[in-house]
Order: sequence, then structure tokens, then C-alpha cells
Amino acid sequence: MAYLKKGLLPALIITAASAVYALGFVWCYVPNGIAFGGITGIGQIINYLIPAFPIGVTVIVLNIPLFILGWKFIGGRLLVSSLYCMFISSIFIDLLTPLYDWQPMEPLLACIFGGLLMGLSLGLVFQQGATTGGTDLIARLLKLKLKWLPMGKLLMGIDLAVIVLVSATFRTLYAALYGLVALYISTIVMDGVLYGMDTAKVAYIISDKNREITAAIVSELDRGVTILHGQGAYTGAEKDVLMCAFKQREIAAIKATIKDIDPIAFVIVCNAHEVLGEGFRDYKKDDL
Repeated sequence: MAYLKKGLLPALIITAASAVYALGFVWCYVPNGIAFGGITGIGQIINYLIPAFPIGVTVIVLNIPLFILGWKFIGGRLLVSSLYCMFISSIFIDLLTPLYDWQPMEPLLACIFGGLLMGLSLGLVFQQGATTGGTDLIARLLKLKLKWLPMGKLLMGIDLAVIVLVSATFRTLYAALYGLVALYISTIVMDGVLYGMDTAKVAYIISDKNREITAAIVSELDRGVTILHGQGAYTGAEKDVLMCAFKQREIAAIKATIKDIDPIAFVIVCNAHEVLGEGFRDYKKDDL
């Protein structure tokens, strides 16, 4: 069972995600001439200029120097899983391409579903501590230094340059515009898979009925409350501030509970990029 969890299950997830990645590429991107970022996008350019070079094989060749750098700076474990992911996704691309006559669809639909499939597959791959190679690997390396940046945003910045290059090769502005739409969608989906679709919130509560509000939030909503000691800038009076982290779906219940106890309570609700700990997501080593 331990072997299944540590070895076989991640490999199966990476394989399935790679198949989804390839499906999104050959079904939504290639037939519609939508610009694709990363090394796959460069492979798309080379295949367009030299049709004899399959995209999958081209991607493997272009990734060789990047994986050599990855071996040096990241280490063997991530590199082995990334090599497998890159290899299997490239094979799936070359297998699926001749398997069916992939016809163009409505470009906007191609952007939406292509972005969804790409974002889902990349999110699952990153969750397993792997990459698909190319700019994914570059983003993973940058993440070591820029830990505060979400993976989706890092990839989006890197892929923008490639998308412009693909558009120039196809000699159409629409390729880049549709590529940007698909990239934005995939970024949102990827970050949703990695960091959770249920965005966390933080509420700061200033009230004269802190004890009652704290008791209600803890007992009725099963959320923790932290008491911060503050001071009014105008009056100079000491005032405790309650801080409570909760999930997006709980916001209505939190506000209703506070206002039922103290209708004039001052409440500030902020977005929280990530919350780790009991009741939320657990931290993992080399977390993204």
C-alpha cells in the first residue's frame, strides 16, 4: 500500500494528466492554429515550418539541454518524474495526431476547452512533483527563488513570449489573441488545482462584543479566532481586533453570525492567497 501511494499512484496520475495534456493540444490548439506557449509552442513552430519533424519528437530533443540544467539545480527525483511526464506526453501527442481527423472548431470554444484541459493536466502534474519539461521546468526552477509567485502566473509570463513568436510564424494576430485567452484560462484552472478552487478569506472584526462573537464563531461555525491587540488612532483607546480565516463558501454565515450579535460591528473581509493548517491545506515539502 505504501509503495502504491509513493510510486505507482503518482505515475498513474502523471500518465493520465499527460494524456489529457496531449488531447487538449491536438484537439483544440493545433487544428485551430492557436498559439501555444512553452517548448511545445516552439515545437509547433518547427512542425509548421518543417512538417517532417513531429511535434512530440521535436519537444523531446529541445528538452534535453533543459533537463541537464534541471539535474544540476533541482536534483534527480523531480527530474526523473519530469522526464517520464515529458516523454509520455510527447508520445501521446504523436499517437493522437494521426488517430483521428481533428477538425477545427469554433475558436472561442477551442480556447475555453483547450485552456481547461491544459490547466487541469498541468495542475495535476505539478501536484505530483513533476513538470512536462520546457518552460514548465524553467518555471519550476524560478519558483525556487520566487516562492511568493503562483506557478500559473510564472508560466503565463514565460509563455507570453513564445505565443507572440508562434503568432508571428503563423502570420496572424488572431493566433496570439486566442492563445492569450487559452493561456489565461489554463492559468486560472492550474492555480485552482494547485491551491484550491475554494479561495480562503480572512475577516478582521472590531466590535464591543468580541467575547460573544468569538464564542459563536468557534462553537457554531467551527472556525478558530485570533485576538489581536490594537489601538484607535483617533481616540487612543485600546481595542481588541478579532482575526478569523475561513473558506469562501462560509462568508455568508460568518457575516450573518457577526451582525446578529453586533449590528454595528466593523468587519473587513480580505482575500487570502493561501491558508495552511488545521481545517485548510497541509504543507508539503517542496510545496508550490
